Amino acid sequence: MSEGPALAAEGATVVLDGTTLLAPTTFAVPPGGFRCLAGSNGSGKTTLLRAFLGSRRLTDGAVLVRGEAVDLTKPRHRRLVASLVDPVPVARDMTVREQVGLVAASWYGNTPTTAERSEEIIGRLGLTALGTRFPAQLSSGQLQLFSLALTLVRPADVVLLDEPERHLDSDRVALVAALLAERAGQGTSFLVATHETVLMEAGDGVVELG
Repeated sequence: MSEGPALAAEGATVVLDGTTLLAPTTFAVPPGGFRCLAGSNGSGKTTLLRAFLGSRRLTDGAVLVRGEAVDLTKPRHRRLVASLVDPVPVARDMTVREQVGLVAASWYGNTPTTAERSEEIIGRLGLTALGTRFPAQLSSGQLQLFSLALTLVRPADVVLLDEPERHLDSDRVALVAALLAERAGQGTSFLVATHETVLMEAGDGVVELG
């Protein structure tokens, strides 16, 4: 029997006070798929991502993660899904390296392998030279890369990202696109809301909203 989709929307719809925030939407992302959500501002990209997180209730239809309704109160679902949709909380008095390492250790345990995993994602996102800096010492683009590191260092079958290109120059966007495509090739499923062509070209499909 073939494996079902990692993510699925089945007529997912959100209407609030008579305003349609998300028109009926149906699609699926297979395991290891890298889909981008495209559309104008207000077309429902962030709304749909939040529905997959369980923080936005649907008016009609359903969204499923591994064939199940979203419920991030369940430890298994929390381990399945990582996201950078809303700002990631950061500690002002901990360095970049300390915080990425802490997130990794909270999921994998405090081991040499965990430390290597942390250093790898810091390096892949070009943050090695910034490892001893505090969040207040980072530029907006560096903070975005830091947030991506905090998201991608943890285990997840599914990763939801809302405009990961935000505040990044073209070289950094290409770096992120290549990393996401590599992770997808290793089996992680991505759903990425974006306006950036480079990310859409790195993925394997685009869902147009609106």
